Amino acid sequence: VLAAWQRPYLNIFKHFRVEDWKRSAKEGDVAALTDTRLKGTIYRIRGSNPASSYLQLPRAGTQSLGLTGRYLYLLFRPLPHKHFLVHLDVTTEENQVVRISFSNLFKEFKSTATWLQFPFVCGAAREGTARRGAPGAAPADVRWTCLVLDLPSILALYLSRRYSHLRGVKLCSNLLVRNLCTSDLLFEPGVTLAEARLGDLSCRGVVPMPRELAFPVPKGKKWHDLYDYIRY
Repeated sequence: VLAAWQRPYLNIFKHFRVEDWKRSAKEGDVAALTDTRLKGTIYRIRGSNPASSYLQLPRAGTQSLGLTGRYLYLLFRPLPHKHFLVHLDVTTEENQVVRISFSNLFKEFKSTATWLQFPFVCGAAREGTARRGAPGAAPADVRWTCLVLDLPSILALYLSRRYSHLRGVKLCSNLLVRNLCTSDLLFEPGVTLAEARLGDLSCRGVVPMPRELAFPVPKGKKWHDLYDYIRY
């Protein structure tokens, strides 16, 4: 059961006050920028190779975030024509640390007892121009993406392990990050609070994105025309 301070969701960047760099660490070219389109601060992580620049939570590898939410949400955009890498360290109920990595550097899925490597395929704004399904450097018009990871399911499916908590996150170059969040709720982007109430979607487990995690949608536009939503 989620601890009260983690309900209904936990905005990781806000809770751990990333901008202070007291409880998080940065290495290399990591900058906080204001994004006018997304109406907020984003973090740009870039470097000649993915390991050279990163944003890490918590600051010390010996500490743990201790976040128990089932779903991890990562709001990010790979930098065009570049490779990126994301590491998530999770702890199983047997106290085993497992690293889950996503990257467009990986050509295929690989797994060991302590490391799962998932190839990430970047979608392009104009799907017709991109060969979706081919890993490699992000396309020029790569979109902002909401990546949702069902951590207990991933551990159960690939390693037959039981999930305990999220221990740490390491966001390596080259990417832009808007936010990170954990929750036991499955948020549905592009659904407004009014629509959810009207359609009584909550009984089906559909919950609108909290405002501080949502990507803005200009009037007359649809969420899914502007952004990507990927669930693992």
